[in-house]
Amino acid sequence: MSRAPWNFMRAAAALLAVIVLIGIAGCERQGAAAPAAPAERPPASVSAVAAISQEVPVYIDAIGKTVATNVVSVVPQVGGKISKALVEDGQYVTKGQLLFEIDPRPFEYAVAAARATLSQNMADAQWAEADFKRTEELMPTKVISQLEYDQKSSQLGVARSKIEVAKAAVQSAELNLEYTKIYSPITGRAGARLVDAGNIVKENEGTLLTIQQLDPIYAEFTVTENDLGTVRKHLVSLGRELGNEGNLGLKVLVDVPGDSDRILSALGRPGTQPSQTPTTRPAGPTEGTLTFLDNTVQTSTGTVKLRATVPNSNRYFWPGQFVNVRLVLTTRKDAVLVPAVAQQIGQTGPYVYVVKPDHTAEMRNIIPGQRQGDLLVIEQGLTSGEKVIVAGQMAVSPGGKVAVTNERSPATAPAPKS
Repeated sequence: MSRAPWNFMRAAAALLAVIVLIGIAGCERQGAAAPAAPAERPPASVSAVAAISQEVPVYIDAIGKTVATNVVSVVPQVGGKISKALVEDGQYVTKGQLLFEIDPRPFEYAVAAARATLSQNMADAQWAEADFKRTEELMPTKVISQLEYDQKSSQLGVARSKIEVAKAAVQSAELNLEYTKIYSPITGRAGARLVDAGNIVKENEGTLLTIQQLDPIYAEFTVTENDLGTVRKHLVSLGRELGNEGNLGLKVLVDVPGDSDRILSALGRPGTQPSQTPTTRPAGPTEGTLTFLDNTVQTSTGTVKLRATVPNSNRYFWPGQFVNVRLVLTTRKDAVLVPAVAQQIGQTGPYVYVVKPDHTAEMRNIIPGQRQGDLLVIEQGLTSGEKVIVAGQMAVSPGGKVAVTNERSPATAPAPKS
């Protein structure tokens, strides 16, 4: 045997021995190291609040529009020259306030002429009456014929009728003279003045001014055909609805869209304070009363028109303004409420995490109801006093441990006004 094959065999044997030794050492180290126990997951830090039970309103929200209760177009009832314009653009006027004056002189002359005609007719009637009396005294003597007697009687009747016509003419002239002074028929706000002093106006032609009554004011809105039955169900009484007594009894809260946060504040959003506003801005939504329910459903829109009468002594609402309207149907007693942020949406629908007595989180399916500010009514799935997680839900797993680090006080929604 040559030396080269022998050297190759020795090198292979040495390499095999090294591999065996490395394998043995590895097995010894693996046997010596014990498997590590899995670390226990720490409880999730969450905030929780207890569900509460109290009275809450049941309502329908809608977008409405304010409408003046009375709109009057001031039109001259006699023609002539405007001698005085005593109202400014946009001025608030009261009922009976003098707005315009038409030159009264032509009408004063007409009154004087009508009175003179009346005096003349009265004198004619006096003479006719005296003449008739003389004829009547001579009638038994047969000096006066029956025909002449009848003529004198007729002349007296005509004279007396002329007096009545003249009196009516005097009253008409005096009325036209009164019409030269144009007074405000309502209390409200004037629009732009359309004529100035010196303009000539015609009888019953052209509008001088438009006045809109602002207090009270109407809030007109619509509800869907599906909600109509609910609204009628909650009217104070069917008799009032059918009788159209002008007060259907349901409360309505009205506010402008920019101030809708104050509606939520009035219904109990925690921590909400009315902002600084002008003195004409109310502290909360204005409460009105439902006074009109239309007698038909609009087929083109599937809605029915309603109207609320709202006090507006501070002139906060403006005709033609869009407003938020909340029609309060009834008051629900013992409703369960939780903060709306507690609600989560999953594959099975809305749910909340409930903190159990053993500090574990239960995933509870719920049926949510109406919002009450920052609170949410729970129709089904939760009872009063149960704690729900309102913050930290992302770290919670169903059945997992939780640590309530910030337990909030129960939120409160004020009871609605009666």
